[in-house]
Amino acid sequence: MSVAEISQMTQYLTFKLQDEIFALDISTVREVLDFTSVTKVPKTPEFMRGVINLRGSVVPVIDLRLKFGMTVTEKTVNTCVIIVEVKVNNETVILGVLADSVQEVMDLDADNIEPAPRIGTHLKTDFIKGMGKQNDRFLMILDIDSVFSSDELADIHEAGEVAA
Repeated sequence: MSVAEISQMTQYLTFKLQDEIFALDISTVREVLDFTSVTKVPKTPEFMRGVINLRGSVVPVIDLRLKFGMTVTEKTVNTCVIIVEVKVNNETVILGVLADSVQEVMDLDADNIEPAPRIGTHLKTDFIKGMGKQNDRFLMILDIDSVFSSDELADIHEAGEVAA
């Protein structure tokens, strides 16, 4: 999805990773949970922190800070797990995404969203749907379906099934 496809007012859930503010289209978010214990699954990618039990379902928990090359998410009073729906090969996968804190649900219209920056040819930024402008700050609007490769999602999904 590109900025051109964002043609109307859309609601976004904003959250922090380190000092940066990110946003997810609210339609991909199921709920936000307090961060509790996570069961580590052996032989999984470093960014996969483990799995949680969500009302009887095993849900993989991903540390976006690690996925984006930041330091590991430390548990604080504000740390939470955002439960999201990710589409891969016409199948919906439920994931938990760690965030340092959830900020707010906000409306952004297309006029306040710029295309993702082009940073050369070696850096992939296709997981950034656009850069939202609110007051004097920018927030990165993530395309959650593009954050992980299909191979990574298959590994994550398989690890969740093994844990179940």
